[in-house]
Amino acid sequence: MTDRTRVGRLADQQIVDRAALYALLDGQILAHVALVVEGNPLIIPLAFARDGDSVLIHGSTGGGLLRLAAAGSGLGLSVTALDGLVYARSLFDSSMNYRSVVIYGVPTVVPPKEKERALLVLSERLMPGRSEEVRPMTRRELAATIVLCIPLTEVSMKTRSGAPSEAVDDGENHAVWAGVVPVVTGWGAPSASPLTAHGTEVPASVRRH
Repeated sequence: MTDRTRVGRLADQQIVDRAALYALLDGQILAHVALVVEGNPLIIPLAFARDGDSVLIHGSTGGGLLRLAAAGSGLGLSVTALDGLVYARSLFDSSMNYRSVVIYGVPTVVPPKEKERALLVLSERLMPGRSEEVRPMTRRELAATIVLCIPLTEVSMKTRSGAPSEAVDDGENHAVWAGVVPVVTGWGAPSASPLTAHGTEVPASVRRH
């Protein structure tokens, strides 16, 4: 743990369990990546995947943020799962249940010989089985894509769960409802693209959702 990964406020909500960290990362597919460019903060959303004790992100070789990160700029990557809205008997005490992690580090560029494997790791995380249904990646596509690897060395994970903070003698009106509204997410019905031949069967990788 470092000074910037140590939680100051509500330190009891900090999680240092590696299994909990992996579970959070493996349950999400969207991260926000931030770094400073010429004195100005820049944040972009990116798909990601955990690969062992690191995370992978990718994008176009023409993308400015990834080029800067590849050149050795330190970055921050955050992932958050919103689990519920916490309704207290005052707006001040209302909150959210969540699990979040911030990862700091200097990424390394995945070398050409390992790039296709890394992209398949990302693909399997986002669309399991899809790589077996479509054509292989071309050399041109591989050359146009950069993959960065960020080690899970400097991480800070924090969570909140459970009911709102309250007490029998807190002076609040207990006739007012208080509790938690869970967040439930899911996938909708697939919609075929305009050029998909009529009657084409929905493949297994799509039906998994």
